[in-house]
Amino acid sequence: MVQHTRPLWRRLQYRLDYLVSRSTTALIGWLTLVCLSVVVPASVVLVWADHQPPATFSGQLTAVWVSVGKTLKIGGAVGSPLYVLASILLALIALLFVSTLVSLITTGINQRIMELRLGHSTVLEARHTVVLGWSDQIFPVTAELVTANCNQPRAVVAVLAPKDKVEMEEEIDARIPDTGTTTIVCRSGCTTDPAVLARVSPQTAKAVLVLPPGADDGDTQVVKTLLALNAVAAEPGDAIVVAAVQHAHNRVTAQLAAGPRGRVFAIDDIVARLLVQTARQPGLSLVYQELLDFEGVEFYTVAAPTLTGCTFGEALLSFTTSTVVGLLRENATVALNPDPATTIASSDQIVVIAEDDGTAVVADAASCIDEEAIATAVPRTPTTERLLLLGWNRRAPLIVEQLATYVRAGTTLDIVALGDNATMPSAYDATVAPQHLDVTMHCADTTDPRVLTRLNVPSYDSVIVIGEAGCTPTGAPVLTQVTEADDRTLVTLLHLRSIEETTRQKISLTTEMTDDRNRLLAPVREGADFIVSGRLISLLMTQISENPSLADLFGELFNAEGSGLYLKPAGDYVHPGSKTTFATVVASARRRHECAVGYRLRSQAATSPTYGVRINPDKRQRVRFTADDWVIVLAGN
Repeated sequence: MVQHTRPLWRRLQYRLDYLVSRSTTALIGWLTLVCLSVVVPASVVLVWADHQPPATFSGQLTAVWVSVGKTLKIGGAVGSPLYVLASILLALIALLFVSTLVSLITTGINQRIMELRLGHSTVLEARHTVVLGWSDQIFPVTAELVTANCNQPRAVVAVLAPKDKVEMEEEIDARIPDTGTTTIVCRSGCTTDPAVLARVSPQTAKAVLVLPPGADDGDTQVVKTLLALNAVAAEPGDAIVVAAVQHAHNRVTAQLAAGPRGRVFAIDDIVARLLVQTARQPGLSLVYQELLDFEGVEFYTVAAPTLTGCTFGEALLSFTTSTVVGLLRENATVALNPDPATTIASSDQIVVIAEDDGTAVVADAASCIDEEAIATAVPRTPTTERLLLLGWNRRAPLIVEQLATYVRAGTTLDIVALGDNATMPSAYDATVAPQHLDVTMHCADTTDPRVLTRLNVPSYDSVIVIGEAGCTPTGAPVLTQVTEADDRTLVTLLHLRSIEETTRQKISLTTEMTDDRNRLLAPVREGADFIVSGRLISLLMTQISENPSLADLFGELFNAEGSGLYLKPAGDYVHPGSKTTFATVVASARRRHECAVGYRLRSQAATSPTYGVRINPDKRQRVRFTADDWVIVLAGN
């Protein structure tokens, strides 16, 4: 047998580890012996090397004792044995007391530092914004709040989530390096515990945002968090509570838990509706992005006492640099695109689209109307379409249902998705209900280029690509599932781009993604339509947190029965080829009981950063519209 000889330093290290791992008493004894083995010889050397060492041996021993006593902080007193023992005892008691005191102080400071690092202290702020929960939406929410607070000298955003405080701060710093005048404070804890919720002082906040976790039981977590918010304070404050749930059937429950000042959105319902509307109106996603973020134009409510007694139709042309879209009534309800004959009361406020609420100044634009340029829309006969849906997830049944409400009978819909025991039954159930759609299921992999080639994708009138669910193992983290779905979408888009280049035919494409960072990687042409679900809901929540009166506005805007945004042919409003003012377009839309809010020029549809979209143009501005351009209007269904 081969004998292995361990190095000396390894054997010494092993013996030291063994000694340290024994009892405290043994460790103190060994440390004392080691200390004396070093201090005593060193003291002897000091006495011997002194320039005037004691002459006698007893004097040398006394000098050595004094040196040892001073080094070990036990005095080194000289005298009778009883006197020496008493001095040593007192020195040891003092040393024990001081060491214990220092240890207690150090332990207390360390505990306090750990509490602060763990995020267990209370946020003592007022009129701040509270964000509860942690998901990918935390980054667009925080970024938009930073942008919204750029004109405030000291704004605070408090984040509470069941995640390590330091990790949250590091991730936010990595994604949002410049927070401007906004201070972001993170606290760690369970959002469903009222005692923990008190750490971020929601009762003194101006707004509380409850983010959906994204897991299968995420809606339950949101409802419990809303109930915990009600239990934090005996009396509800004036903070508006904005929450989002995934499934539409959980919205009513969450709304009851949120209370009268709460606003709850159903993510799946809104995303499905926008996907369908954008698929039928290319460019609509760009319009919503422009209106919902805090850069550029936004929705505002302004008082206009000079318009009291006027009709809403007259108000449409009473602002040159702002766009009127509705009225905010005295009971805090919003009427989007009311009848032009509606009379404006003294208590009403005007809902406008403007760069800032200070720019919404009354200035008549009726004199800029060119009556000769106004055209009459020619009725169009609806035609049947061929539609393609690539991918399948929990929102797919809602997409199919929405498509059925817009298309003409006889329209065909081909669905291509991976077939497994979980996907196909739900897909089949969804294809039974629509009566206007002729639905055909194809069990295939959308990331396989051979599958897309056989489909002849350019022959379809519209193509919708959504994230494929069910590809990750059961029980995988939510972030892993989201990343996998977006990754498959990117691969599908890459093959579609290749088909466009090969056939030299453009594909009318609308894509759903979850992470906004993946949208930047998408291999599609400039100006393509994307619905990023996480970012969309984040923008909605932050807009309402800064302006609570917008809650009813967005509720109607995303309601199936309310007024919505549409891109309609410019030739329906003005004669193609004529160069006319936008006030003329507004006047033409007014005759159709619509509010014109902007336009999109086809010649600039591939040019960043606006891709031809212009929201809230100056009504005095002259534009030459062609038959291929669009007017963006707010109109009823």
